[in-house]
Amino acid sequence: MATAAQPSLHIATDKLLEPAELHATRCACAEAGQTFVFTNGCFDLLHRGHVEYLQQARALGDRLAVGLNDDRSVRALKGPGRPLIPQADRAALLAALSCVNYVCTFSGASVEPLVADLLPDILVKGGDYAREEIVGRRVVEAHGGRVQALPLWRGQSSSTLVRRIKNLPDE
Repeated sequence: MATAAQPSLHIATDKLLEPAELHATRCACAEAGQTFVFTNGCFDLLHRGHVEYLQQARALGDRLAVGLNDDRSVRALKGPGRPLIPQADRAALLAALSCVNYVCTFSGASVEPLVADLLPDILVKGGDYAREEIVGRRVVEAHGGRVQALPLWRGQSSSTLVRRIKNLPDE
């Protein structure tokens, strides 16, 4: 008896880039006169707030690149037990979104080296960050780029979802 094929998420592997590939892509965008927007985050437990945020970020320019924290940096930022979703799966989910053009996983405690390498035209973070707290702000502005904080989708956060899940009654 044949078993049904397991459904598969279409993974846009052409969107998954190494830092050097993203740098070359950024240069090509600049040569083509395209506005290059960059944001970053953990994107653990992708939810509507993330999607709304990414759509707003993409609307600011021609291309949107997402820097994705690797598993080790998520653990350092969020604590033991995180991420809930491994980096390869988080990257695939982001790449599946039509508003995202490129996904680049980075390691380390800070995204600043990647931001300094890319020098995006627009650096975007969520409104829970004050402009002065946005990592990479100084280097982007020093090179004529713009930094923008976007409003958060009210009541949506991965941490809130994790707490709600933890509080579910046992079945």
